[in-house]
Parts: sequence; structure tokens; C-alpha cells
Amino acid sequence: MTLAIAFDTLVYAKKLKSVGFTEAQAETLAESQAQLIESRLATKQDIELVRRDTVEMEASLKRDMKELEVSLKRDMKELEASLKHDMKEIEMRLTIRMGTLIAASIAIVATLVKLL
Repeated sequence: MTLAIAFDTLVYAKKLKSVGFTEAQAETLAESQAQLIESRLATKQDIELVRRDTVEMEASLKRDMKELEVSLKRDMKELEASLKHDMKEIEMRLTIRMGTLIAASIAIVATLVKLL
């Protein structure tokens, strides 16, 4: 819905004529100004539509950011759980290797004691 902006071309043309413009120049300039105003200037309705669109986009952006935040928190918790699991697995492997090395060391020392 577009509303016309009030611009009195007749009054404008008369003012131009009063300062020395010819009638044709004044009418042409007045018509050009009216077209420029109509095509380029925003009405209150235009501004309100943009404001509403901006508010809607802001609300949508906030929702998207909240969803992203929730998703990131969930992903971080999953990653934390996965890392804890991997660390326990590595700890268990290291414990087994350490136990194997200690057992092998004891066996070697026992063998060396018997031989000496």
C-alpha cells in the first residue's frame, strides 16, 4: 500500500515563475520534483514496514542464536563425555602396560638373582 506524499506542484511552479523561471521550466521542474519525491522518499508506512521487518528479523536471529547456543552446549557435553571415556581407556591401557613392564622387570631381576 503506497500513499502519495502531499506536494503541491501548482504552488511550487508559481513560486518558480515568481523568481524568473518560464512557465514551461517551472512546470517541468515541479513535475520532476513531484516524481522524485514520490519515487524516492519513504512514507511513514514504508518506515513502519521496515521497522516491523527488522523486529521480526531480530526475533528470528535471537531464536537462531539460542538454538545454536543449545546445540553447542549439547555438542560440548557430548565431546566432554567422549574425551573422558577416551582418557579412561588410555589410562587403562597404560596401567596394563605398566603392570606388564613391572612383571617383566621382576621376572628379569629374579632370573638375574638366580644366575648370580
